[in-house]
Amino acid sequence: MGHRDDTCRPGDQVPERPEGPVAYDRCWRRELRGALRCSAVLLALLLTTDRLAGTLTAGRSVLWLGLAVLLFVVLLPAQVSAGDDWLASRTLLGTRRVHTDLLVSVRCRDGVAQRLLLRDALGNRVELDPRVLIANPELWYRLDAGARRSEAVGALMCGRTALRRISARVDGETARTVFRMSDLD
Repeated sequence: MGHRDDTCRPGDQVPERPEGPVAYDRCWRRELRGALRCSAVLLALLLTTDRLAGTLTAGRSVLWLGLAVLLFVVLLPAQVSAGDDWLASRTLLGTRRVHTDLLVSVRCRDGVAQRLLLRDALGNRVELDPRVLIANPELWYRLDAGARRSEAVGALMCGRTALRRISARVDGETARTVFRMSDLD
């Protein structure tokens, strides 16, 4: 079994990849508060209804609490962040991270909720809502810059069309925001 020259061995110094500033989803906290509010309202309505009907018991209270927690878990948004050549999505199940400069595919999955699926050459995969990128141009800029590097080295096999569509949506939303802020709309 041969070794390649770039294989790390115990004791080797691994050069640090320079980390630039990190961009975060600016809307995540608002969406988190919305998920909490919806769950709390559901719990309050269920407990109040059960109480007024005279059927509230400890077991039913636990059941309603479990239902409210389940709703919160379903509504909890992924926290998306990006830096130089990486994009990460953190959920309750863990953090997934792709190297945007090593992207091999970008797919847009349509359905009830549109999702963007990113895969890199190392086998990593991140799935996120494209609206996160549209609402956060800093995240989009980092993804696009990495995807361009990936395309330049020939790693990005498919997905430029999906990226162009998102780019057009980001540009349109940015223009609308500028017009709105300058009272030109």
